[in-house]
Amino acid sequence: MSKEGLSWRAEIDALVFQPDGHGGWCAVHRLAFRALLDRREPMPEDCLAFAAGHRASFEAAAAGKIAERGYGAAANLHLTSRDVARLL
Repeated sequence: MSKEGLSWRAEIDALVFQPDGHGGWCAVHRLAFRALLDRREPMPEDCLAFAAGHRASFEAAAAGKIAERGYGAAANLHLTSRDVARLL
């Protein structure tokens, strides 16, 4: 399942995308979307649609975390609901 460069990985129950200009993957667990969507059990399609509609915020959150933590060019990372909510 994917939408505009965003994919759902059922085996880790998370949305994943490759941030612009970064070689690693960024994951956002479904439970993070509980806070972002204010829903007890968001479905993967809900998470994908929300992320697609707020792509700039997800990209900015990933870029900020990469810079803040000094991650290498191919490092994988994960965002929390707080990381994204700050930029919505």
